[in-house]
Amino acid sequence: MTRTASAFWLNGSGKGEVRQVTFAGPGPGEVEVRTLFSGVSRGTETLVFRGGVPENQYAAMRAPFQEGDFPWPVKYGYLNVGVVEHGPDHLRGRTVFCLYPHQTRYVVPESAVTLVPEHVSAARAVLAGTVETAVNAVWDAHPQIGDRIAVVGGGMVGSSVAAVLATFPGARVELVDADPARAAVADQLGVGFALPDNALDGCDLVIHASATGPGLTTALNLLAPEGRVIELSWYGDRKISVPLGEFFHSRRLTIRSSQVGTVGRADRNYAERMALALDLLANDRFDALITGSSAFEDLPDVMPKLADGEIPALCHRIDYGQAHVSD
Repeated sequence: MTRTASAFWLNGSGKGEVRQVTFAGPGPGEVEVRTLFSGVSRGTETLVFRGGVPENQYAAMRAPFQEGDFPWPVKYGYLNVGVVEHGPDHLRGRTVFCLYPHQTRYVVPESAVTLVPEHVSAARAVLAGTVETAVNAVWDAHPQIGDRIAVVGGGMVGSSVAAVLATFPGARVELVDADPARAAVADQLGVGFALPDNALDGCDLVIHASATGPGLTTALNLLAPEGRVIELSWYGDRKISVPLGEFFHSRRLTIRSSQVGTVGRADRNYAERMALALDLLANDRFDALITGSSAFEDLPDVMPKLADGEIPALCHRIDYGQAHVSD
């Protein structure tokens, strides 16, 4: 049986629209999901929105269930929580997370969804994809008990990392951002906060997530000898300057990338990483990362405002309460 749904498509630089789409009902091993919430990951999605994906990264930047090709038109997104309406008995009626774009209903393989624990709200579970990135970054970073840690860049990813590290034994964790308003977020997460010029130095480890050259410079400046920067930023088509002179060699510093597509531990797979991220979301400190919400129908107007900063956001949640009336 053919189903209908509404989906958000990017159709040009700074433009988007809601389209009616059709899809086949679920077959063996598949589930049909009715979306409750999706989330806009402001950094990556607004980069895609403005057409900033370099041509040589088109394949690497594809979302798991993306339709269309970069730059446009493209259906893009990867933070989706919904209810399984059709599928195996053990999943029917259960709330699940899926790396799916902004769409009211969809069909995916059963293996593509992760059960949301009963003690985690569906509204908070939209953060799972970003908290999964944070988990992987921490695995790549290998923090030690008592480490002095800075997270430079208080956006959605950086704040997620700070939230994961907030209770790390004996660690001094400080969120560093040029926006003083991020102090309130840090307070809710239970970590320290500083503007770049006032940040505590002598760090054993710095997680960089500001996606700016000055942010990376700050990250290097904060390191103690033998210190490490874990680079989480995705720069798209932008070029940045990295200060590899001065103290970089004398302090024997390290810059290492963390790539979310590759699991940072050989003994864990993607499903285990995602399940861990959802379990961590039982802590209500993560609510600080959801800084606004809008109705699904308003996405064509909301996305440009998120992209240009008119709507300041970490994760902006999209609510589908009225979107199913016409489906």
